[in-house]
Amino acid sequence: MLKRIVGLALIAILALGLLPNVSAQEGENICGTDEEATVTFIAGTVGSEHEVAVTLGNRFMEVCPNITVNVVERPTSTTETLAQYQQFFEAQSGELDVFQIDVAWPGLVAEHVLDMNEYLDEEFLGQFYPGVLAGYTVQGRLAAVPWFAGAGMLYYRTDLLEKYGLDVPQTWDELYTAAKTIQDGERETNPDFWGFVFQGHAYEGLTCDALEWQASSDGGVIITPDGVVDVNNPNAIEIFDKIASWVGDIVPEAVLTFQEEDARAVWQAGNAAFMRNWGYAYTLGQADDSVIKDKFDVGPLPGKEPGMSAATLGGWGLSVSKYSDNVDAAVAFVKWVTSIDQQVWFTLQRSEQPVQPAVYDAPEIQEQLPFILAFKDVLNFATPRPTAVAGEQYARVSELYYTAVHDVLAGSKDAATAMADLELALADLGFELP
Repeated sequence: MLKRIVGLALIAILALGLLPNVSAQEGENICGTDEEATVTFIAGTVGSEHEVAVTLGNRFMEVCPNITVNVVERPTSTTETLAQYQQFFEAQSGELDVFQIDVAWPGLVAEHVLDMNEYLDEEFLGQFYPGVLAGYTVQGRLAAVPWFAGAGMLYYRTDLLEKYGLDVPQTWDELYTAAKTIQDGERETNPDFWGFVFQGHAYEGLTCDALEWQASSDGGVIITPDGVVDVNNPNAIEIFDKIASWVGDIVPEAVLTFQEEDARAVWQAGNAAFMRNWGYAYTLGQADDSVIKDKFDVGPLPGKEPGMSAATLGGWGLSVSKYSDNVDAAVAFVKWVTSIDQQVWFTLQRSEQPVQPAVYDAPEIQEQLPFILAFKDVLNFATPRPTAVAGEQYARVSELYYTAVHDVLAGSKDAATAMADLELALADLGFELP
């Protein structure tokens, strides 16, 4: 099992002034227990994610000195993370107490984690978007408390659009034209410059990207809510072939191996005009040492026609293992981390999309992260992956889907062949053919 335990020295955190003056409400034991306890939290490593998680652990330990929070790293790949989690669950290991859970996984992990409805009251849960809570609910069981949400968005270089007299693209064809124009111009002085980068590796991230291409082109949603396979149609085939034709043209061939951080590395180095990514990349791009600071903005992804943008619903929640020996402390940690005050702090550090409407209204958010306000309502209409209808088969559904799309991007299959094969493979899992 995972042995790397990471913790920052509390005195160093105090020296940096990162801890707030937080006290429990009168009569409330926000620590969950008066006994000494250790909570081991497995969290992400994308961008500053791990460092922020460690700092949250230390902030909680300042409030609850009887509890030690250890933070361990999950793999960067969501696909590899799920495989690792499943090993812990199958072993019924109590080594990890709190798990960072992808919004696509509740049906896969629900039997191994606590029903948080039994530990958190209606007043607390009522602070979250109902749709987001529903995404983590399986047959009435709340498998995780929402931590942050995500929806795919288009990052674009405002300075380069102005330089070349271009508007923010509203359609995929407009994106190609703008990316090609900027790339051709910038290549005169920067041979490493590309028009567009995204997540093209064969993993869950490609499922998110490809679903956006497909849904924004009126090409379906992989599997409909009533269980019908929805991939093999002219619109889906057209957009997948279109994006594949960009590889080696306005998109680097290396995109076939890109995850979120690979795309961000190219973008933040100033070597791309456009990028598809999640909200976390905004704060990092605006860091003082970023060469693109104040030179970019974000907006909705393009579509086949103007107004047809689609954004895959992403995000992560926090689950407590039912095999934990420290349930009270673990639940208290999850409740504290997902409280409004801590969510405001977390959003300022990570620029992720908040899961509580009240966070958007915080003055600090409105002042420092105004772009997030444009996405305040996106959680009400973002495109979900077919996790609910697929249930325990979702991991296999996603693997078949991202593998098929990757084959198209790599040029090993045309989209018509890949989608026909995918349709039959999904039908073999028990889903209905159209």
